[in-house]
Amino acid sequence: MSTLYFLFFRWFPKRLFSRLMGIFADTPWPRWLLGAGIRLYAGWFRIDMGDFEAPSGGFRTFNAFFTRGLKPGARPIDSSGSPLVSPVDGTVLSLHRVSGGKLIQAKGKAYSLSELLRGVEGWEKFDGGQALTLYLSPRDYHRIHSPCRGTIRRFAYVPGDLWTVGALGVQGVPRLFSRNERVTALLEAPLGEVALVAVGATVVGGIRLVYHPLVTNRSGAAAFTHTLNPVFEVEAGDEVGRFQVGSTVILLTRPGETEMSALRAGDPVRMGQTIGYFTGTAGTD
Repeated sequence: MSTLYFLFFRWFPKRLFSRLMGIFADTPWPRWLLGAGIRLYAGWFRIDMGDFEAPSGGFRTFNAFFTRGLKPGARPIDSSGSPLVSPVDGTVLSLHRVSGGKLIQAKGKAYSLSELLRGVEGWEKFDGGQALTLYLSPRDYHRIHSPCRGTIRRFAYVPGDLWTVGALGVQGVPRLFSRNERVTALLEAPLGEVALVAVGATVVGGIRLVYHPLVTNRSGAAAFTHTLNPVFEVEAGDEVGRFQVGSTVILLTRPGETEMSALRAGDPVRMGQTIGYFTGTAGTD
Protein backbone atom coordinates (compact mmCIF):
# COMPACT_ATOMS: atom_id res chain seq x y z
CA MET A 1 0.00 0.00 0.00
CA SER A 2 2.78 2.47 0.92
CA THR A 3 4.56 1.87 -2.42
CA LEU A 4 1.30 2.39 -4.32
CA TYR A 5 0.77 5.61 -2.39
CA PHE A 6 4.18 6.90 -3.51
CA LEU A 7 3.63 5.94 -7.15
CA PHE A 8 0.17 7.53 -7.30
CA PHE A 9 0.67 10.70 -5.26
CA ARG A 10 4.03 11.65 -6.77
CA TRP A 11 1.98 13.34 -9.52
CA PHE A 12 -0.70 14.79 -7.23
CA PRO A 13 -0.43 18.65 -6.92
CA LYS A 14 0.30 18.51 -3.19
CA ARG A 15 1.56 22.08 -2.85
CA LEU A 16 -1.39 23.62 -4.72
CA PHE A 17 -3.85 21.46 -2.81
CA SER A 18 -2.28 22.50 0.50
CA ARG A 19 -2.39 26.20 -0.46
CA LEU A 20 -6.07 25.90 -1.34
CA MET A 21 -6.74 24.18 1.96
CA GLY A 22 -4.85 26.98 3.69
CA ILE A 23 -7.09 29.57 2.01
CA PHE A 24 -10.17 27.60 3.04
CA ALA A 25 -8.94 27.35 6.64
CA ASP A 26 -8.26 31.12 6.75
CA THR A 27 -11.70 32.07 5.42
CA PRO A 28 -14.18 33.44 8.00
CA TRP A 29 -17.46 31.51 7.99
CA PRO A 30 -20.81 32.21 9.66
CA ARG A 31 -20.37 31.55 13.38
CA TRP A 32 -23.10 28.91 13.53
CA LEU A 33 -21.62 26.99 10.59
CA LEU A 34 -18.02 27.23 11.81
CA GLY A 35 -19.06 26.33 15.36
CA ALA A 36 -20.87 23.23 14.11
CA GLY A 37 -17.86 22.23 12.02
CA ILE A 38 -15.47 22.66 14.96
CA ARG A 39 -17.72 20.60 17.26
CA LEU A 40 -17.87 17.86 14.63
CA TYR A 41 -14.07 17.96 14.15
CA ALA A 42 -13.37 17.93 17.90
CA GLY A 43 -15.79 15.05 18.43
CA TRP A 44 -14.42 12.99 15.53
CA PHE A 45 -10.81 13.35 16.72
CA ARG A 46 -11.71 13.19 20.45
CA ILE A 47 -10.13 16.54 21.29
CA ASP A 48 -10.45 17.62 24.92
CA MET A 49 -11.00 21.37 24.66
CA GLY A 50 -10.59 21.83 28.43
CA ASP A 51 -6.87 22.61 28.03
CA PHE A 52 -7.38 25.34 25.45
CA GLU A 53 -8.34 28.99 25.35
CA ALA A 54 -11.20 30.06 23.12
CA PRO A 55 -12.18 33.64 22.19
CA SER A 56 -15.26 34.94 23.97
CA GLY A 57 -17.09 35.19 20.64
CA GLY A 58 -15.80 31.84 19.37
CA PHE A 59 -13.24 31.09 16.67
CA ARG A 60 -13.59 33.06 13.44
CA THR A 61 -11.71 30.64 11.14
CA PHE A 62 -10.66 26.99 11.14
CA ASN A 63 -7.03 28.10 11.33
CA ALA A 64 -7.77 30.04 14.51
CA PHE A 65 -9.10 26.78 15.93
CA PHE A 66 -6.22 24.67 14.59
CA THR A 67 -3.65 27.02 16.15
CA ARG A 68 -5.59 27.50 19.40
CA GLY A 69 -3.57 28.42 22.47
CA LEU A 70 -3.26 26.63 25.79
CA LYS A 71 -4.75 27.87 29.02
CA PRO A 72 -2.13 29.18 31.49
CA GLY A 73 -0.70 26.27 33.49
CA ALA A 74 -2.05 23.58 31.15
CA ARG A 75 1.48 22.35 30.40
CA PRO A 76 3.72 22.83 33.46
CA ILE A 77 7.47 23.03 32.72
CA ASP A 78 10.14 21.54 34.98
CA SER A 79 12.38 24.47 35.89
CA SER A 80 14.93 22.50 37.94
CA GLY A 81 18.30 21.51 36.51
CA SER A 82 18.79 21.74 32.73
CA PRO A 83 15.82 19.88 31.24
CA LEU A 84 15.06 19.19 27.62
CA VAL A 85 11.29 19.28 27.13
CA SER A 86 9.02 18.16 24.34
CA PRO A 87 8.43 21.04 21.92
CA VAL A 88 4.98 19.76 20.90
CA ASP A 89 2.08 17.50 21.70
CA GLY A 90 2.49 14.43 19.52
CA THR A 91 3.53 10.81 19.12
CA VAL A 92 7.09 9.45 19.01
CA LEU A 93 7.97 8.09 15.57
CA SER A 94 11.57 7.30 16.48
CA LEU A 95 14.41 8.05 18.88
CA HIS A 96 17.86 6.97 17.78
CA ARG A 97 21.48 8.02 17.54
CA VAL A 98 22.61 9.60 14.26
CA SER A 99 25.35 7.44 12.77
CA GLY A 100 27.56 8.03 9.75
CA GLY A 101 25.55 11.09 8.80
CA LYS A 102 22.36 9.02 8.50
CA LEU A 103 19.01 9.22 10.29
CA ILE A 104 16.37 6.49 10.45
CA GLN A 105 13.02 7.32 8.87
CA ALA A 106 11.50 3.85 9.26
CA LYS A 107 12.70 0.27 9.38
CA GLY A 108 14.98 -0.21 6.39
CA LYS A 109 14.79 3.45 5.36
CA ALA A 110 17.50 6.02 6.10
CA TYR A 111 18.09 9.58 4.98
CA SER A 112 20.91 12.10 5.07
CA LEU A 113 21.62 14.45 7.96
CA SER A 114 23.31 16.94 5.61
CA GLU A 115 20.27 16.92 3.33
CA LEU A 116 17.85 17.42 6.24
CA LEU A 117 19.93 20.31 7.63
CA ARG A 118 20.52 21.93 4.26
CA GLY A 119 21.66 25.50 4.76
CA VAL A 120 22.73 24.94 8.37
CA GLU A 121 26.37 25.79 8.90
CA GLY A 122 27.98 23.21 11.20
CA TRP A 123 25.38 20.52 10.51
CA GLU A 124 28.07 17.82 10.86
CA LYS A 125 28.31 18.54 14.62
CA PHE A 126 24.99 16.72 15.06
CA ASP A 127 26.41 13.49 13.64
CA GLY A 128 26.66 11.04 16.54
CA GLY A 129 24.01 12.90 18.53
CA GLN A 130 20.41 11.90 19.16
CA ALA A 131 17.40 12.42 16.89
CA LEU A 132 13.82 12.46 18.18
CA THR A 133 11.02 12.52 15.60
CA LEU A 134 7.54 13.56 16.79
CA TYR A 135 4.37 13.32 14.69
CA LEU A 136 1.49 15.76 15.19
CA SER A 137 -1.84 14.25 14.20
CA PRO A 138 -4.93 16.32 13.27
CA ARG A 139 -6.13 16.02 16.89
CA ASP A 140 -2.94 17.43 18.44
CA TYR A 141 -2.13 20.93 19.64
CA HIS A 142 -0.36 22.64 16.72
CA ARG A 143 1.97 25.20 18.30
CA ILE A 144 5.72 24.60 18.53
CA HIS A 145 7.67 25.55 21.65
CA SER A 146 11.30 25.82 22.65
CA PRO A 147 12.68 22.57 24.11
CA CYS A 148 15.10 24.45 26.38
CA ARG A 149 16.31 27.80 27.62
CA GLY A 150 18.59 29.45 25.11
CA THR A 151 18.98 31.75 22.13
CA ILE A 152 17.78 31.46 18.54
CA ARG A 153 20.40 33.26 16.51
CA ARG A 154 19.89 31.68 13.09
CA PHE A 155 17.49 29.53 11.11
CA ALA A 156 17.27 27.95 7.66
CA TYR A 157 14.24 27.61 5.39
CA VAL A 158 14.06 25.01 2.62
CA PRO A 159 11.04 24.91 0.27
CA GLY A 160 10.22 21.41 -0.82
CA ASP A 161 7.46 18.92 -1.40
CA LEU A 162 4.48 18.32 0.86
CA TRP A 163 4.11 14.57 1.18
CA THR A 164 1.97 13.30 4.03
CA VAL A 165 3.99 12.53 7.17
CA GLY A 166 1.50 9.90 8.34
CA ALA A 167 2.20 6.17 8.26
CA LEU A 168 1.85 5.88 4.46
CA GLY A 169 4.37 8.65 3.88
CA VAL A 170 6.89 7.42 6.46
CA GLN A 171 6.79 3.88 5.05
CA GLY A 172 6.47 4.68 1.37
CA VAL A 173 8.25 7.96 0.53
CA PRO A 174 12.07 7.76 0.36
CA ARG A 175 13.87 10.59 2.21
CA LEU A 176 10.50 11.96 3.29
CA PHE A 177 11.65 14.48 5.91
CA SER A 178 14.53 15.81 3.83
CA ARG A 179 12.42 16.30 0.70
CA ASN A 180 9.49 18.06 2.40
CA GLU A 181 9.39 21.78 3.10
CA ARG A 182 11.00 22.63 6.46
CA VAL A 183 12.35 25.27 8.81
CA THR A 184 15.35 24.53 11.05
CA ALA A 185 16.04 26.72 14.07
CA LEU A 186 19.36 26.49 15.93
CA LEU A 187 18.97 26.88 19.70
CA GLU A 188 22.12 27.81 21.58
CA ALA A 189 21.67 26.61 25.18
CA PRO A 190 24.07 27.15 28.10
CA LEU A 191 25.24 23.51 27.91
CA GLY A 192 24.87 22.66 24.24
CA GLU A 193 23.10 23.30 20.95
CA VAL A 194 19.83 21.88 19.65
CA ALA A 195 18.38 21.83 16.13
CA LEU A 196 14.59 22.08 15.96
CA VAL A 197 13.25 21.06 12.54
CA ALA A 198 9.61 21.84 11.67
CA VAL A 199 8.58 19.73 8.65
CA GLY A 200 5.66 20.67 6.40
CA ALA A 201 3.19 18.15 5.01
CA THR A 202 0.11 17.71 2.83
CA VAL A 203 -2.73 20.05 3.89
CA VAL A 204 -0.37 22.12 6.07
CA GLY A 205 -1.31 25.59 4.81
CA GLY A 206 1.92 27.00 6.21
CA ILE A 207 4.47 27.09 9.02
CA ARG A 208 4.59 30.41 10.87
CA LEU A 209 7.37 31.61 13.15
CA VAL A 210 7.21 33.83 16.22
CA TYR A 211 10.67 35.30 15.67
CA HIS A 212 10.44 36.06 11.91
CA PRO A 213 7.63 37.00 9.46
CA LEU A 214 8.28 33.95 7.23
CA VAL A 215 5.18 32.08 6.06
CA THR A 216 5.96 28.85 4.21
CA ASN A 217 4.23 27.16 1.26
CA ARG A 218 4.32 30.19 -1.03
CA SER A 219 4.70 30.12 -4.81
CA GLY A 220 8.22 30.89 -6.01
CA ALA A 221 9.80 30.45 -2.56
CA ALA A 222 13.58 29.99 -2.44
CA ALA A 223 15.80 28.46 0.23
CA PHE A 224 17.58 30.88 2.53
CA THR A 225 19.38 31.13 5.85
CA HIS A 226 18.93 34.05 8.19
CA THR A 227 20.75 35.43 11.22
CA LEU A 228 18.48 37.23 13.68
CA ASN A 229 19.47 40.68 14.90
CA PRO A 230 18.61 41.02 17.69
CA VAL A 231 18.70 37.36 18.71
CA PHE A 232 15.54 35.72 20.06
CA GLU A 233 15.85 34.70 23.72
CA VAL A 234 13.63 31.84 24.92
CA GLU A 235 12.85 29.85 28.03
CA ALA A 236 11.85 26.19 27.88
CA GLY A 237 8.23 26.09 26.75
CA ASP A 238 8.15 29.50 25.03
CA GLU A 239 6.30 29.46 21.72
CA VAL A 240 8.53 29.66 18.63
CA GLY A 241 6.10 28.80 15.83
CA ARG A 242 2.99 26.97 14.75
CA PHE A 243 1.67 24.59 12.11
CA GLN A 244 -1.51 25.46 10.27
CA VAL A 245 -2.71 21.86 10.69
CA GLY A 246 -0.41 19.10 12.00
CA SER A 247 2.92 17.76 10.79
CA THR A 248 6.26 16.61 12.24
CA VAL A 249 9.04 18.02 14.40
CA ILE A 250 12.57 16.56 14.55
CA LEU A 251 14.73 17.42 17.54
CA LEU A 252 18.48 16.93 17.11
CA THR A 253 21.15 17.15 19.81
CA ARG A 254 24.95 17.02 19.53
CA PRO A 255 27.00 14.11 20.91
CA GLY A 256 27.82 14.24 24.61
CA GLU A 257 25.55 17.19 25.38
CA THR A 258 22.23 15.55 26.30
CA GLU A 259 20.74 12.30 27.49
CA MET A 260 17.22 11.49 26.31
CA SER A 261 14.58 9.57 28.23
CA ALA A 262 13.76 6.01 27.14
CA LEU A 263 11.05 6.97 24.65
CA ARG A 264 9.74 4.38 22.21
CA ALA A 265 7.88 4.57 18.91
CA GLY A 266 4.19 5.07 19.61
CA ASP A 267 4.67 6.84 22.96
CA PRO A 268 2.54 9.97 23.34
CA VAL A 269 4.25 13.14 24.57
CA ARG A 270 2.90 16.50 25.65
CA MET A 271 4.48 19.88 25.18
CA GLY A 272 6.57 20.72 28.24
CA GLN A 273 7.04 17.09 29.28
CA THR A 274 10.65 16.45 30.32
CA ILE A 275 12.21 14.18 27.71
CA GLY A 276 15.86 14.45 28.74
CA TYR A 277 18.56 16.60 30.30
CA PHE A 278 21.66 18.45 29.28
CA THR A 279 24.51 16.46 30.80
CA GLY A 280 26.98 19.30 31.24
CA THR A 281 29.78 17.12 29.79
CA ALA A 282 30.13 19.26 26.68
CA GLY A 283 29.41 22.85 25.80
CA THR A 284 28.86 24.96 22.75
CA ASP A 285 31.82 25.65 20.50
